[in-house]
Amino acid sequence: MVRQLQEWLASSGLDVFNSGVLANLIAICALLVISIVLNFVGRQLLLGIVYYVVSKSETKWDDIFLKRKVFNNISHYLPALGIYLVLPIVFLGSPQLIDIATNLVYIYIIFVSVLVLDSFLKAIQDVYQEFEVSKKVPIKGIVQVLQIVVYFVGIIFFIALILNKSPFYLLSGLGALTAILLLVFKDVILGFVAGIQLAANKMVMQGDWIEMPKYGADGDVIDIALTTVKIQNWDKTITTIPTYALISDSFKNWRGMQDSGGRRIKRAITIDMNSIKFCDEEMIERFSKIRYISDYVEQKKKEVAEYNSLNKVNTEMLVNRRRLTNVGTFRAYIVAYLKNHPKIHQNMTFLVRQLKPTELGLPLEIYVFTNDIEWANYEAIQADIFDHLLAILPEFDLRVFQNPSGQDFQRLNCKEKAD
Repeated sequence: MVRQLQEWLASSGLDVFNSGVLANLIAICALLVISIVLNFVGRQLLLGIVYYVVSKSETKWDDIFLKRKVFNNISHYLPALGIYLVLPIVFLGSPQLIDIATNLVYIYIIFVSVLVLDSFLKAIQDVYQEFEVSKKVPIKGIVQVLQIVVYFVGIIFFIALILNKSPFYLLSGLGALTAILLLVFKDVILGFVAGIQLAANKMVMQGDWIEMPKYGADGDVIDIALTTVKIQNWDKTITTIPTYALISDSFKNWRGMQDSGGRRIKRAITIDMNSIKFCDEEMIERFSKIRYISDYVEQKKKEVAEYNSLNKVNTEMLVNRRRLTNVGTFRAYIVAYLKNHPKIHQNMTFLVRQLKPTELGLPLEIYVFTNDIEWANYEAIQADIFDHLLAILPEFDLRVFQNPSGQDFQRLNCKEKAD
């Protein structure tokens, strides 16, 4: 059996007992041993020293480079360098084998270089994320573009080695494929340009709350990449939007509210207009005992008395006299109440106004800002304010307008039957 195998190898030109073939086999085995030894030295000795230095260092960036395996990938250069140096010695007299082995080493170096640059770019991005400026000017899109360039150049060099052509020759040949490349990398190009515009104009930053109804997005920006922007909605779902859509379409960014330190309350109480009336003496006396508007009532009483006296108004007709109204007094109470509220921002827009009367009544709109922008706290402040105002409304002989419900009609029918 052994003799038959030897005869078959000899007929194929691979006689292992031939001194040249045997020498080459021994040389290949020697290269494998050298590469294993160098790889062991690089990973155990050199990386051990790197690990020790990093563990003693107080900076964080070297830990990030270690985590991204930058040093691990660099250590792979050592076997390639060692083999490259010993090739002329090991394959002495075999120029063809030297050329083949050299090309294989070059391919390995290209592969390792791509890994090193890729891990290095990721580490740079992680280091940048440690700085506060990363939230304002993200570089993830730029890093991804550089990664694509690294892989693209690596593939070009790999093909150039296989075809034994210059890389510049291959690059010049890509000119005819420009249209196809633009079509294939359309999203990448649009995303890259959009990312630059977003960063330069500070339109969107990581952590911003944005609304984009067209894409069903309403939440915080958690990632800005080359071609996509990820938004975590308030229901914890994730919406992915093309980066260039933030340039071509409109969206609302709530960062201004967050930076200002105030969050707007814009809500109205609709007053039943049938309950609006002039204040009589009993009502004025009652209003003067209310803490927030006692001074207001006294001041208005003096103003009204002076006006009526100065203009010699005939007080026999109520329509001739200047008088207080319950709705105007209630509006003054709202102003005074909010002025004394510890959660209302007093240095921002502050309005309590009447809107246009409608078939639903007279809207009294409150347009103020809270000094707490946290969503839960804001909703609690707003609810407490309107709880109080709705509860205090009957004290001013006012009613809130509300469409009649089925229970109201049922009560009316019961009253008619009783009559």
